[in-house]
Amino acid sequence: MSFQISRRRFLHHSGALAGAAMMTPLDLFSKEKPLLSFGIVTDSHYADREPAGTRYFRDSLQKMREAMAEMNKQRLDFVVHLGDFKDQDEHPDENKTLAYLQKLEDSYAVFKGPRYHVLGNHDTDSISKKQFLQYVTNTGIDKNRSYYSFDQQGLHFVVLDADYKIDGTDYDKGNFEWTDSFIPDKQLQWLKDDLQKTKTPTVVFVHQLLDNVDDHDFCVKNADDVRDVIQKQKNVLAVFQGHRHKERYNKLENVHFCTLPGMVDFTGPESNSFSILEVYKSGDINMIGFQRAPDLQMKAQ
Repeated sequence: MSFQISRRRFLHHSGALAGAAMMTPLDLFSKEKPLLSFGIVTDSHYADREPAGTRYFRDSLQKMREAMAEMNKQRLDFVVHLGDFKDQDEHPDENKTLAYLQKLEDSYAVFKGPRYHVLGNHDTDSISKKQFLQYVTNTGIDKNRSYYSFDQQGLHFVVLDADYKIDGTDYDKGNFEWTDSFIPDKQLQWLKDDLQKTKTPTVVFVHQLLDNVDDHDFCVKNADDVRDVIQKQKNVLAVFQGHRHKERYNKLENVHFCTLPGMVDFTGPESNSFSILEVYKSGDINMIGFQRAPDLQMKAQ
């Protein structure tokens, strides 16, 4: 199956023009070879349950296999999932939730290279963070780490965990409110220390939103504090986010904030959503969207 349907063609044929101007389609690709290329998926919400609204939970299993097959063809350096990896039944059962997690992780593991996870709120809806982390692979990362960093091809990558209540306690087995996410002081200090240790160009991954411009329910409650740490270091190129299930883009103090559409939404192969990112020596980033995912060119500074 070919995924080379451009977003412009998809919008034209579907009539889904709402919000189409939020991200600029990428018309020209740099002839320079990128430093590295990686894949992003978000909000797959897999569970073996009936659809709810636009969410076709069962479809995400096949969508994930197709996305990973395409990413293998592209020989990417790694893949990252931005959270809400799995979901649960309408009447949750812990054992079934863990089975959904394992089944989708097996599909994600089709990718032949390093892979990483960001924690989303639905990843702890009927299981604990510890359970989630024990069932998934974050290549080269301690199983107990929910936030971490790694290096690839001369670039630095940071994964944040905003699955905390405002009192600093973990989301745990559904004990949370999805509109209240928070990054505690300990993690904020870790982020500051981590960014200060490197002068390498850096990319940040998080589930809930940090560009606190609108849609405040979707944003981390102390997003301003997190952004302040990120923007002061001057070496962060971009932040990639999920959670909202709709695309959005902001550039704040020379940092790109890009929110990607969810894989789970809508049905059929044409409804899949995943992206490939190319990062260049200049700091430019090209995002190549597949199916519903947008194309976007992010220029450095």
